[in-house]
Amino acid sequence: MDKNIRELSRLLSLINSPKEIQNFFESILSRKELADIGNRWELVKRLDRGEPQRRIANDLHLSLCKITRGSKELKKKNAVLKRFINKINN
Repeated sequence: MDKNIRELSRLLSLINSPKEIQNFFESILSRKELADIGNRWELVKRLDRGEPQRRIANDLHLSLCKITRGSKELKKKNAVLKRFINKINN
């Protein structure tokens, strides 16, 4: 894994304030990049709820390739995305 990603991951794990993390994201990412990340998270949640891939692609204006990637990640054994979805649902 890239050294910078490891460093950012470590940094984010030390921050206990959602607002501070949001401020960090808003400082380092463009509006488009923030929207892209938000859409990726939304597509994963909708896939987890069982929504059809084509509807998600159409609603979020995403390629089916991105939807398929999210679907594959959710289906992995011990999927980290599934664990994260469970965290917000509890």
